[in-house]
Formats: sequence, C-alpha cells, structure tokens
Amino acid sequence: MTAQRSSPAPATSAGSGPPAGRRRQARGVRTRERIVEAAMRRFADDGFHGTRVEVIAKDLGISKASVFQHFGTKEELFVSAFRQAVRSFHAYLDAPREVLTEGFFATLEYWLNRTEDYIQDDWVPYRVVLLGSHAVELPVKREINRFLAEEDPYGTPAFVRFGVERGEVRDDIDVDMIVALVDWLVERVQDALVAEELDPGLFQHRGRTREANHARVAQFMTLMRGAVGVR
Repeated sequence: MTAQRSSPAPATSAGSGPPAGRRRQARGVRTRERIVEAAMRRFADDGFHGTRVEVIAKDLGISKASVFQHFGTKEELFVSAFRQAVRSFHAYLDAPREVLTEGFFATLEYWLNRTEDYIQDDWVPYRVVLLGSHAVELPVKREINRFLAEEDPYGTPAFVRFGVERGEVRDDIDVDMIVALVDWLVERVQDALVAEELDPGLFQHRGRTREANHARVAQFMTLMRGAVGVR
C-alpha cells in the first residue's frame, strides 16, 4: 500500500488534484449519497417491505453487491434514508423572523399549516418519515428513535425553552416532558393532516378540504395552549 512507502511521495503539481486515496474516499461518499437518494424514492413509492435492494441497484446502474458494500442490510439503508429525509425538514426555530416574533404558539401553528404545502413540493421525505413511524420492524424503529434523540433534528428542546423564556409555556412542568408532548402530538397531527394523501387508508378521513385541515390545526392549538400554555 502507498502508505507503507519509506520514502516520501513525489510532490504533485498544483493542478494534479488530491491524492488517489482521497479521491477514492470522495467517490465512496458520492456513491453512498446516490444510493440513499435512490432508496428514498423507492421506499416512498414501494413502501418498506415492498422495496427490493436489487431494484435500487438497477435504478443506479450498479450491482446489488455494491449497495450492500455501503449498507450491510436493507434495514440499515432505510435508517440512512430516514435520516436524510428528516434532515431535509426545517427546525421549529427556522421559521421567519416575523413569525418567531409572534411567539411559540404562532410558530407552531405556522409550521402545521404549511405541512400540506411542503408535501406538495416534495412528498418523498414525508412518505419516508411516515413509513419510519408506522411501517417498519421494531429494530429499525429503535434505531430511528436513537437517531431522533441524539441529533434532535427538529430542535424541539430549544423551541420549548424559547416558549418558556417568552413566558408563553409553563415552567412548572419538566421541559423534557413538554418536549416529549410536543414531539408526539405534532407528529400525530401531521399524520392526520396528510397521511391520507401519502398512504390512502392509513387514516379514515377521506375528502377533507384544506379549510377543514386549517380548522383542525386551530382546534389543536387550543388544546396545546390549554395543556402547556401559561394561564
């Protein structure tokens, strides 16, 4: 191997690019990224159980073995696809400044009312996250929960502290309890708003209009204010 040479490697010219090892590493990273992107589309189209690794490989024009070289199992590949999907979403505190100025509950309502718009723009990540919440095996769900706890992609603790510091959110309840409540309830409400479009039959509320969904968000906000809002 090159690294075992006792004499220094000859100097490279300014235009010769990075060393071969670094180029191989960069190609490997790009290949992993391509596999994850293709896998997201396949999982979104075919579901977790319906997706086949050989089809993902065919989409990319590579061998099935190449996919397994980067991801040992389909389950590992799905977790990577789930991570990529979640990282494409905004955190709560990424809302526009004028919305943040209105406060915690206004910000929460802002994001909920835009759930349908974001799905229309790109439904693939939402579909992958929906599968991760409802349609994967327990070991996969365990890895997903570990990722969400460690990376905190939505920034929920910071968002809750934002509400507490503004005097909108109760400070007599443990912050972690409120974080868990927000995470769980918001996920369920978003499922109820869009799951019929993403996965027909998962929730039984066919034909709901956008206006009806906005009314449901307003009702949910009333419940949230009553649960964690300062009275």
